[in-house]
Amino acid sequence: MPLPNRDGLTTSGAAPRRKRRPSSPFRLTAELTTPQFVGIAVLVFAGLLAAWWAVTASGLVAPLFLPGPGQVFGRLVTLALNGQLWEDAGISIYRIMVGFLIATGLAVPIGVLIGSYRVWEAAIEPVVDFIRYMPVVAFVPLTILWVGTEDPQKFLIIWIGTFFQQVLLIMDNVKRVPWDFIDLGRTLEMPERKILTRIVVPSALPGIWDSLRISLGWAWTWLVLAELVAATSGLGYRIVTAQRFFQTDTIIGYILVLGCFGLISDQAMKAVSRRLFRYAEARR
Repeated sequence: MPLPNRDGLTTSGAAPRRKRRPSSPFRLTAELTTPQFVGIAVLVFAGLLAAWWAVTASGLVAPLFLPGPGQVFGRLVTLALNGQLWEDAGISIYRIMVGFLIATGLAVPIGVLIGSYRVWEAAIEPVVDFIRYMPVVAFVPLTILWVGTEDPQKFLIIWIGTFFQQVLLIMDNVKRVPWDFIDLGRTLEMPERKILTRIVVPSALPGIWDSLRISLGWAWTWLVLAELVAATSGLGYRIVTAQRFFQTDTIIGYILVLGCFGLISDQAMKAVSRRLFRYAEARR
């Protein structure tokens, strides 16, 4: 019978077979199948819903402060049937899309520019870094003075809250492009413009997309802030109106709707990323 040598090979040259142990889901870099991922997420949401129901059903919290799931979902159904929910959601989605696209359309080229050229970074980055620490809330009364309380004011608040953050995130994404890629372009005697458009930008695009996905969540926050302070329509305005009449079920219901919109948009952008940037997934 051939015996294994010190290198783990038998005298016949064949390596002994080892039993493959099942990989633990809690192991670093462990993969989950799509059904496993969805199942875990559903279980967590179900647990939170059960805890909410248990707290309200036991009477630990008065319905005025925390209505039960049945009351909240019943209220949402009523608002959906009379059209109020769809009207408020449509207005808020329109505002978020316009404001976010304006901010993104300006932030992407500026972020790529200052991430690629030190001279432009020196000219722009300190100013952007200075402004981004200014609280967006403080700009709300100023924006009302500048453009009134209509939709342009909501666009401006979203722009102030997301543009400056986006610029710096995109700059960092561009700076993470390996220098070897740029050196390869110069070795091939590519002009600087083509190195930027064919090497730097495609390499940075997966990170830029993730940065935009994260900043979209901030945009929702600033939109609701603008609608809470100065608006006559939208999800944020309806929350303020419900507060005046102690309609806690409407407040919580609209907060849940905002969370659903955020979850759907986040997962949609992740799905698009997997399709557009398969080369980045392959590197991982």
